[in-house]
Amino acid sequence: MRYLALTPKDREEMLKVIGVKNVDELFDAVPSEFLLKSPIQGLENHQGEIEVEQFLKAFAAKNRSAGEGPFFLGAGINRHHVPASVDHIIQRSEFLTSYTPYQPEISQGTLAVIFQFQSIIALLTGMEVANASMYDGATSLSESCLMSLRIKQGRKNIALHGHVNPDYVEVTKTYLELSESKFVSADKLDENCAALIVQYPDFYGTVEDLDVLRKKCDAVGALLIVVTTEILSLGLLNAPKQADIVVGEAAGLGVGLNFGGPLLGFFACRKEFVRQVPGRICGATTDVDGKEGYVLTLNAREQHIRREKATSNICSNQGLCATAFTIHVSLLGEIGFKKLALINHKKACDLADLLEKVKGVKVLNDSFFNEFTIELSKDAKEVNKKLLAKNIIGGFADGKKMVVAVSELTSAQDMKIFAKELGEILV
Repeated sequence: MRYLALTPKDREEMLKVIGVKNVDELFDAVPSEFLLKSPIQGLENHQGEIEVEQFLKAFAAKNRSAGEGPFFLGAGINRHHVPASVDHIIQRSEFLTSYTPYQPEISQGTLAVIFQFQSIIALLTGMEVANASMYDGATSLSESCLMSLRIKQGRKNIALHGHVNPDYVEVTKTYLELSESKFVSADKLDENCAALIVQYPDFYGTVEDLDVLRKKCDAVGALLIVVTTEILSLGLLNAPKQADIVVGEAAGLGVGLNFGGPLLGFFACRKEFVRQVPGRICGATTDVDGKEGYVLTLNAREQHIRREKATSNICSNQGLCATAFTIHVSLLGEIGFKKLALINHKKACDLADLLEKVKGVKVLNDSFFNEFTIELSKDAKEVNKKLLAKNIIGGFADGKKMVVAVSELTSAQDMKIFAKELGEILV
């Protein structure tokens, strides 16, 4: 395929149509401090491949990966151990090249994995239907809001209960920006609200009572959307069956951190809303010879038949990430999944008990899974800077609060070091 470059005239015409003077205006939404003012220092123009490779390796070496010391950061993306067998299996060509099954009749392997992924998500969430994955948890929540507005036509607002991941909220606001819809607080839940959103566990780790929220939604005829950013928590907590839609992030299992991406959004709901689900759904059937086979049951997305009437403009599922998750969970099995969840919770309890003894630290949670919030006697960002100088990555900083996450990878020694250094910093 030839690459046909744009001419200056082509660019000028395109910019005129979209109403901007130059390309730079397209980046106005990016804060100026994050824009390059000059070329990257040390990387000169017209260098050879060897020189560029050496420079980039040295540049990358400045990173501090999660496994190089005590690590307590979560807040939406959690660190878990990914077995080597997961990477070994997804490196097989039939998995590594899996993408959108445009010709389902010859993509049975890809469809089989998608079907297994959907089945696992439906089982964990307690929902009847799950789609073939989405970009990430934030876009999954955004799509759930758009879906709610389609189902509850005429209603304009979405209510937020408690503490929902701020990144998810910002992404969803962007989705709703060109509509008449907006977020309102949970105390304003009324007949003009299409849905109520609750995070489970919430951003600060607290496990909400979904039965109470279900009753509030029923009283005004609103849908209940439950968002879970740590899918492993569903191995220990009750499945959120009270919800109408359950969305969230699943990259912690099988995929890993990878400096923030790629991620793996999941989307599940009640069967009655299946035709409003974004993305695609794979189904199991039998062929004319009676053999088991898989098909794309619903596929109302903009790249296919629905075009402008599609439920979503998200044009791809995270095929490889969903495969990695499915392999990891399959290796764990139901018992292993529950045991891993229990280990995570036990370690979180151990750390909470340890931090309760540190002067200048107060644990704020009455309930949590593997992430909880502590209140410090000093600003959490400044504390994190001092921790990092000691090769410790602390929790998410929010004023004097710090959201601390642990997992099966957090050792007892890591906890002792963290508590000790916190104690010295907060003196």
